[in-house]
Amino acid sequence: MRTLPLIAFSALLPAFLTAQDPGVREFEDRRQTSPAPVQTGDIARSAAIINSMDVLDDSRPIEPGDTISMRIVEDRTEPRQLTVGVTGEVYAPHIGLVKAAGRTSKQLAYEVKRRLEASYYNKATVIVAIDRQRQDDPNARLRYSSSEIDFFTVYGQVLRQGKYELPLDEDITISQAILRAGGFAQFANHEKVKLVRKTPQGNKTIIINLDTIMRKGNLEYDVYIRNNDVIIVDEKKINI
Repeated sequence: MRTLPLIAFSALLPAFLTAQDPGVREFEDRRQTSPAPVQTGDIARSAAIINSMDVLDDSRPIEPGDTISMRIVEDRTEPRQLTVGVTGEVYAPHIGLVKAAGRTSKQLAYEVKRRLEASYYNKATVIVAIDRQRQDDPNARLRYSSSEIDFFTVYGQVLRQGKYELPLDEDITISQAILRAGGFAQFANHEKVKLVRKTPQGNKTIIINLDTIMRKGNLEYDVYIRNNDVIIVDEKKINI
């Protein structure tokens, strides 16, 4: 006859423990509630702190003259601070020039991710944040509104042929120009690189031995690039 109360008590025991143990209630509450929303604001947008592309800003478009930070999580390095040029492009790690103006931080990050995964990574996590928009600099509008934009062009046996902007605040040598174009391709002739420059007397072609500059360190031959210069890297001849 005493077994019935024991059975009833044992049936009520789990509910009693759940009601009395706050740890059990806390576990049940955590399991049933949704995850806390991701923090927004400056901390969430900081390229040095966040590791998820899902929380990147997708509202403010990037403009020429903006300063942005970009970090590839898989590289395990600090963010790189980049200035958006007058053409709206930035020089992204590993892939070179990419269009930034008109895109949000999130859109730019996914474009860089797409290009990185096409050539360099199985998976890339790219973090982009706007550090400073050009309205913060009273001289930026004047500096970036000029229609006179300086460029140089690289053709031939480099990894990325194309037209490149000459920075306003630094001089670029021919060896640095080659590096900005991704470096030499496999069959490039390092010893006879052509630099074509416009002069009042017409186009002038200079033959430069980049091997003696980049391999042997003879920097006195590393000429500076000027507006509208054209660099041509021919393919080296192979005797068969």
